[in-house]
Amino acid sequence: MLDGKTAFVTGGTGAVGRAIVGALAAGGASVGFSYHSHGDKAREIEEELSDGSARVKAYELDVLDARGAQSVCKAFESDLGPIDILVNNAGISQVMPFALIEEQDWDRVMDVNVKGMFLVTKAFVRGMIARKSGNIVNIGSLAGTRVLEVPVHYATSKSAVIGLTLSLAGEMARYNIRVNAVVPGMLDGGVGLNIPEKQRREYCNYCTQGRPGRPEEVAQLVAFLASDASSYINAQAINVDGGI
Repeated sequence: MLDGKTAFVTGGTGAVGRAIVGALAAGGASVGFSYHSHGDKAREIEEELSDGSARVKAYELDVLDARGAQSVCKAFESDLGPIDILVNNAGISQVMPFALIEEQDWDRVMDVNVKGMFLVTKAFVRGMIARKSGNIVNIGSLAGTRVLEVPVHYATSKSAVIGLTLSLAGEMARYNIRVNAVVPGMLDGGVGLNIPEKQRREYCNYCTQGRPGRPEEVAQLVAFLASDASSYINAQAINVDGGI
């Protein structure tokens, strides 16, 4: 499905990022992924997923470092070839009530989750524009589209991801670059580990599937959207939430 394609995934050492890297590699793509502070885990993933039919390579990157993103893009294209697929997955959250959120807390979450996506996309999209071909998948959250008991700054940042996706898809269409968002609900793993048990039970009670999702279920949708099989899907924010 992805044979001959190259892909770059930000935040590849988390539960969802690791699953996305694995799904893209399993589909036949050569995959680069970024890590910030988990170098040992990144090397483990690199070794585990690289085999005779797939190349997987880790790159250290702070998504708020614009020059660093440009350098990683150059290194990636030198190592694996021109970029075909970008998956913006890196993100952070804080479990904090609104009244206790300080200005620096707000800025940090908004910077990583939104500005970081902007900086990495700007670095990688130039090659896509030059070649008039590419595919971008942004990872959002149900927190940005539903009334949920979640940190306000996190929900705000994930709502911004949807706006970025829609506006960018409109601008990039002229270059044959598709832009979509995948919007997970509550998952086992990742930021889902910080959800209190009471909220987990409530979510499962209202979810038609009656359970949290799995990172692999998100990753399979990302791999589909990254492939030519989804060539008529653009400017969409697709929920993977079990039916809320």
